Amino acid sequence: MLETNFCHLESWSTVQRTLRVPKSETSGSVQSLERAFELLELLADSGGAQGLSQLCTSSGLPLTTIHRLMGTLTRLGYVRRGGSRQYVLGPRLIRLGETASMMLGSWAKPHLSELVDLTGETSNMAVLEGDTVVYLAQEPGRHAMRMFTEPGRRVEPHCTAVGKAMLAQLPEPQVREILARAGMAARTPNTITDPDLLIAHLGVIRRQGYAVDEGEQEVGVRCVAVAVPDAPAMAAISVSGPQARMTEAALKAIVPGLQRVAAELSKDFSSHPG
Repeated sequence: MLETNFCHLESWSTVQRTLRVPKSETSGSVQSLERAFELLELLADSGGAQGLSQLCTSSGLPLTTIHRLMGTLTRLGYVRRGGSRQYVLGPRLIRLGETASMMLGSWAKPHLSELVDLTGETSNMAVLEGDTVVYLAQEPGRHAMRMFTEPGRRVEPHCTAVGKAMLAQLPEPQVREILARAGMAARTPNTITDPDLLIAHLGVIRRQGYAVDEGEQEVGVRCVAVAVPDAPAMAAISVSGPQARMTEAALKAIVPGLQRVAAELSKDFSSHPG
């Protein structure tokens, strides 16, 4: 699970000190930090690995600057040297990513509670981490019979409402790559296991603005989800309950509130920079 909180970065002062380059080349250590994080994000956007010349092309920075910054990040453990003279994301980022996910879940809690107040049903937040959906937070519903998903649980994206809501935000080639790597196991008789059928289904989700899990992950459970726009990570929130309560009429009442809360959550995330 991804977690990141820069307040817990033990070597922050080290980063500030070692990434400083001559003032003739930059405005100081702040610009060097910005460039270092830009390089990390470029590595993440490319799947976690790039060569020096690729980083030069994608960042527009001089080779000498990139070499110096990547050397520092490598010494600190945030980058390592892979095969074919490539730089790859390093293991120290795992702890940062895990703390960040915990913070996202914490910020989402009040919004999930609002959904429970609106619907009476269980609400969830999840992110897409690589090829897997990771649940970060849940608020239990008001009913005696309610859904439970432990935060930290990982599931495939093709069989959940949150997963499909997030996949619908991605270009088709990327979706097909995720499905090929993650697989499309049949969790229930209702699970969509054909990639072409799911791609068509994602088009419907994009047009209507929400996704529904029709007992595709667990028999007898229905879930409706929407993506969280402009979140710091690909994220979605959902409301789930027994199919007997999650009727078509219930979904029509739930979706507007779900979309509104997703927009509010997006604004909340934007107020917590970094």
